[in-house]
Amino acid sequence: MKGILVAGFSSLVVALFGTPLFIRFLVHRGYGQFIRDDGPTSHHTKRGTPTMGGAVIIAATVLGYGVAHLVFMTPPSVSGLLVLGLMVGLGLVGFLDDFIKISKQRSLGLRSVPKLIGQTLVGLVFAVLALQFPDGYGNTPASTKVSFTRDTMVDFAHWGAIAGVVLFVLWALLMIAATSNGVNLTDGLDGLASGATAAVAGAFALIGVWQYNQNCDSPRVTAPGVAACYTTRDPLDLAVVAIALMAACIGFLWWNASPAKVFMGDTGSLALGGALAGLAITTRTELLLVVLGGLFVIIALSVVIQVGFFKMTRKRVFRMAPLQHHFELVGWAEVTIVTRFWIIAGLFVGLGLGLFYGEWVVGNDI
Repeated sequence: MKGILVAGFSSLVVALFGTPLFIRFLVHRGYGQFIRDDGPTSHHTKRGTPTMGGAVIIAATVLGYGVAHLVFMTPPSVSGLLVLGLMVGLGLVGFLDDFIKISKQRSLGLRSVPKLIGQTLVGLVFAVLALQFPDGYGNTPASTKVSFTRDTMVDFAHWGAIAGVVLFVLWALLMIAATSNGVNLTDGLDGLASGATAAVAGAFALIGVWQYNQNCDSPRVTAPGVAACYTTRDPLDLAVVAIALMAACIGFLWWNASPAKVFMGDTGSLALGGALAGLAITTRTELLLVVLGGLFVIIALSVVIQVGFFKMTRKRVFRMAPLQHHFELVGWAEVTIVTRFWIIAGLFVGLGLGLFYGEWVVGNDI
């Protein structure tokens, strides 16, 4: 448990004090954000703001995790390393996207196909490895079963061993792509994505600690009457990853809050989305992520609705998508939108944690 505190503190310090140093580096190199001309006019004042700040979030998360293990001389877990690897890999894809935008001075970075290929390759490595490395009880970091608050009866392996692996990989790729792009779409206003991600990561930290205390392979839950235990492979170490991610987002938010001194860019948004998807898969709470990350879902759906409705009717549902820009054009102040969206994100997180705990209570009400 002490490792969680050390990871969070270390990550917070790195992000809080490392971000201004990185800002100076970005300013010196001239790595400023390019702003679309067809977006809200209020965004034109943000042109030239340093971007790619997500690199600090990634570095702080990894360092916070590493320091926690170095301090207590404990080996990292396979699950923790897989989630961090997914985060770093997608961060590299986002970095290429950001770098092209900066070097070419345009709002479009990587083309959609190369970007999707990069996300797919990183997700493929994660998904395949996540079904390997069983522990002494036979638990692997991920499962071929679809999960909500735990593994359900829906098991891809029912279609055969090979088919089960293939279907799980496709399912994991869908989750990773949807979550990383959902966070990417949310990252449009100062502090919005970093604040919302911090809340969801905090929820995963609580889930990891709870699963550790109620793990099926622990002598703590062998007492009669405890039925709804968890088979997560490395729950406590996943809580360390989650708290390091939360602290990194909070430290970065100090400089990313309005008026932002730095943007996370696709480097950060793709990495954050990947980390959340990885945490959901390895904690066996895949469908619960839809609730915990409800804000990301709503914003992504606003884009789908806008594009689909326009193609069918040549009319728009919103003044602009993603949804946060619609409210900008309606006349809401940026700080008002971010604050209210944070409230919505917090409500979804509270609902998700309530469902998680409620399922455990019902499962042990025997």
